[in-house]
Amino acid sequence: MIKMIKNIKLKALILFIVLGTSTSCNKWLELKPQDGLVREDFWQTKEQLESTVIGAYSSLLNNSLVTNLFLWGELRADMIMPTPVTSIEEVNVTNGEIVPTNPLARWGTLYTTINYCNTIIEFGPTVMESDKTLTQTQLNAYLAEARGLRALMYFYLLRIWGEVPLQLKASSSDTKIEQLAKSSKEDVYNQIISDLTFAEANAVVTYGDINSNKGRITKYTVNAIQADVYLWGEEYNKCIEACDKIINSNNFGLVSTGNWFNNVFRFGNTNESIFEFQFHRQATNPWFNFFTGSVRRYQINPLVVIELYGQDALDPVNVKDRRADGYSFKNSDGSVWKYVGANENDAVKQEDSFRHWHVYRYADILLLKAEALAWVERGQEALDLVDLIRARAEALPESAMSVDPGQPLEVSEYILNERAREFAFEGKRWFDLLRNAKRNDYAHNEILTDVISEIAPPDRKILMIGKYSDPRFHYMPIHIEELQADKLLEQNPFYK
Repeated sequence: MIKMIKNIKLKALILFIVLGTSTSCNKWLELKPQDGLVREDFWQTKEQLESTVIGAYSSLLNNSLVTNLFLWGELRADMIMPTPVTSIEEVNVTNGEIVPTNPLARWGTLYTTINYCNTIIEFGPTVMESDKTLTQTQLNAYLAEARGLRALMYFYLLRIWGEVPLQLKASSSDTKIEQLAKSSKEDVYNQIISDLTFAEANAVVTYGDINSNKGRITKYTVNAIQADVYLWGEEYNKCIEACDKIINSNNFGLVSTGNWFNNVFRFGNTNESIFEFQFHRQATNPWFNFFTGSVRRYQINPLVVIELYGQDALDPVNVKDRRADGYSFKNSDGSVWKYVGANENDAVKQEDSFRHWHVYRYADILLLKAEALAWVERGQEALDLVDLIRARAEALPESAMSVDPGQPLEVSEYILNERAREFAFEGKRWFDLLRNAKRNDYAHNEILTDVISEIAPPDRKILMIGKYSDPRFHYMPIHIEELQADKLLEQNPFYK
């Protein structure tokens, strides 16, 4: 593990020297490379190619990126609350006051990783000209990693902004940074599918070590992203097919209840993991100050969270859902505990705050498949998968629902609640709510407005329900600086 970390750090350093790490707020991509260096002086050997691939993963350890992934996935939903030290810009988002000057409307952290991927895709093939030991199969495997990671970044952009620029060329020189108009949601979706199709055909099944298998794009990572994307696109049979490729591989499973918290979240890279951002002691995550002590920025919404998991009336301390109090959160002080707890009572030390960020794990695949099954009239199969998740968690009877397997909406509502329990504070809640609300051309937008009705401040409830009733408000505005830098961009409709 230590050797791998040192290698990653060295290769990441090479990448950042090559690409340049200074930023420019007047460029919409927010990246200012060094002219000529990338193309002329670097792409000579397969070792250099590998170093740029490893460096692309290092860009995921940017604390601003992972913080944004948490906030984009949780802030507009119902499971967290701000504290007195939460920034006013973030509080404004929770209150439905979202404007184009809000820092959370910036997409630069995602496009930075996309540019690293574009650089690999554009210049990687040239290595074969100078290094005859690089085979086409090896090259395609590296390109599959870049295209799989690019697809994931664009999937976030699609869900957060809707229409976004499709930048598919590397910004290896200031003169090549393009001004681009937004592409339609359909075009962005199709590009994601295209990248994933190539990645699935060329990605490796294993790198030969557990850390790489969980921290780099494998064929199974691609299948996980495909399942999520296809479910978003309401292509249910394709979602099921992608899930089954993971399930039928027999390479993954659910970690047992007794070891779930420590093994999955504290230590990481378990049999349940499919893809994690690999923080380590030299690259710690931001969660210690985010969720602990007097400076914590967020706490749980107790009215939602405690009701969601339920409580045993006779023995609430010992008889509980093993994802609830002392695991995902602490009821005593409202802490988000999943990222900072060393055990049920004690937090990790700040220097030990390098818990991984989970993008996909096996439980996600089971519940993505279950949701797709519900909408192809296979409701009982869907409920059977939910039961697997609940059994592992020792979920309480109080949180169970009596569901008609023949009613897709009922089944998917149950799955939505189970996903909230299973993936609490993992940056998925808003996307789950939005996916269910927009299904069948927003046939059930009340899924969102009902949530807003529960969490909105009393003096803002009517205003916020009105905003969330408009699907255009479900997407973030484009930041004002991006509009100023790229004259081809148009503001998203709600914010014009």
